[in-house]
Amino acid sequence: MKETIQNLPASPGVYQYFDSSGKLLYVGKAKQLKNRVKSYWRFTPEFRPNPTLSPRILMMLAETAKLEYILIESEEDALILENSLIKQLKPKYNILLRDDKTYPYIYIDESQPYPRFEITRKVIKGKEISYYGPFPNGGRALLDSLYEIFPLVQKKSCLREGKACLFHQIDKCLAPCEGKVTPQAYAKIVQDAKRAILQRNILTEKLEEKMLTLAHQERFEEAAALRDRIEAIKTLNINSNIDLANGLDLDIFAIMNGDERGVIVKLFMRGGKIISSSYSYFRHTHIFDPNEAYKQALLEFYTVDSPALSQQILTAHTFEDAAQVASTLSQRYGKRVEINTPKRGPKARLIELALQNCRELLRTKQDDTIMEQRIADLLDLSRIPYRVETFDNSHMMGSATVGGMVVWDEGKWDKSGYRRYMLHSRDEYGQMREMLTRRIEAFKEQPAPDLWILDGGQANLNLARSLLAEAKINLDVIAIAKEKLDAKAHRAKGAARDILYTPEGIIELKASDKRLHWIQRQRDEAHRYAITYHQNKKRKEDSQISLLNKKGIGKATVGKLIDYFGTFEAIEKASFEEIKNVTNKKVASIIKGNTLP
Repeated sequence: MKETIQNLPASPGVYQYFDSSGKLLYVGKAKQLKNRVKSYWRFTPEFRPNPTLSPRILMMLAETAKLEYILIESEEDALILENSLIKQLKPKYNILLRDDKTYPYIYIDESQPYPRFEITRKVIKGKEISYYGPFPNGGRALLDSLYEIFPLVQKKSCLREGKACLFHQIDKCLAPCEGKVTPQAYAKIVQDAKRAILQRNILTEKLEEKMLTLAHQERFEEAAALRDRIEAIKTLNINSNIDLANGLDLDIFAIMNGDERGVIVKLFMRGGKIISSSYSYFRHTHIFDPNEAYKQALLEFYTVDSPALSQQILTAHTFEDAAQVASTLSQRYGKRVEINTPKRGPKARLIELALQNCRELLRTKQDDTIMEQRIADLLDLSRIPYRVETFDNSHMMGSATVGGMVVWDEGKWDKSGYRRYMLHSRDEYGQMREMLTRRIEAFKEQPAPDLWILDGGQANLNLARSLLAEAKINLDVIAIAKEKLDAKAHRAKGAARDILYTPEGIIELKASDKRLHWIQRQRDEAHRYAITYHQNKKRKEDSQISLLNKKGIGKATVGKLIDYFGTFEAIEKASFEEIKNVTNKKVASIIKGNTLP
């Protein structure tokens, strides 16, 4: 490693530190690799870490056994690659923030004579498009309320019909399709609606009037729907008496690390008023680095597809790479972007407001992840498993082979993250390999969790560790298997003893241990999810087999086709010649002449 460091080029790039077992410890970027990496070390009188560095870095260097680097054309590219590798590979000593979702915006294209408001998460092409937002929560309620209160064109199809519809009859549309309102008069309605997006008390007051009217008419379900919409709109607001008279657009970011977790608060000011806010927690880490935190937060939030970007971004703390991040965002959006940390004046008060919200969120957040902390201690994990993925597969005599992955995130099931896999391997080991390999390939788009739990024993644990090591990904993994008696899993109710397989060895807990119950709950949910998919697929396959049997194709021939093609879908897509080569001309004629359902 000493020789590698001494011969580094003076070029932009990304460097990676690994420990003696090949696990990735840290990813960093440099304008000049040679100068940056050398600053970590002293070469005389012996090769050793630079003692002036922070305890966090010294701890990391003490574990370092190998250095690898990637040369990049520019510092901007190095910054982007560094962020991508941290997100994908989860190095031990880099801070790991949660992924930012793409927030929706309300937009309107006023190049049309009768424009409509729509929601988007991506850039819409057009010269006369105005964006409002982002709206982390309540954006859909806000949009629906615009159409509830203002007589706008309610549906895209309305103008195409050329005939007044029910919306006109109930006074929700002025029937521009029949020319009953001029573009100029309609434009005034649009201006009123635009003002209501920013001054939302206009909407909520009118919605409350409608809600009361509906309640008096005993139309309680409709009144409740309006009540829920009003509450959703109110969640967009954050209490503040800070208004900037010059009508600035600002995005404000504040990041604070607490005792048990950290929090990111974002405030969005448009036209001098705060129009929305959001926050997200991230796991506590003793390796917290503000520079990495702000760098990741900004690069993840402002993606290429983001509909709008404020030209001024305020951060609660200064950070080393602020100028480079601003340059990257400027190139990404084709306009100048500034990142500042104001110390006085109204902008500094905005920063303090964001920090105040950080402190309050950290104070009031109930620690609902105590069990996850106990699990981390029990299994000697490298991090608290706030986000967990659990895998199981299901089949019956080799048919309808499927796999399922369920996700536990911050104390609840994240069903949007669940995944089902159609598997082709014949044995359970091969099926697990297939499932985990496909999940690793998806880490670029859907980053790795904090922990994998596998249904199975030592073989599956070894398989997962091997695949992760090959991909150079830091991820804790354990397996859980039923105790076996006479070579069979013992599943008698009340007597099941599950065994935990970890990299450090086998752990056996009492059946009453709540930590075991937590792990069993993960495994059982994965089993339920996989078996449900299996049952549905098996039903479909049984109906397809029955249909083929009725057409004169015997079970042995069906088995031969499945063995060769793998699935009924593949049989259906196969050519006449392919089926004939596997069976005979008669069977091929039956199948291709009668398409399977």
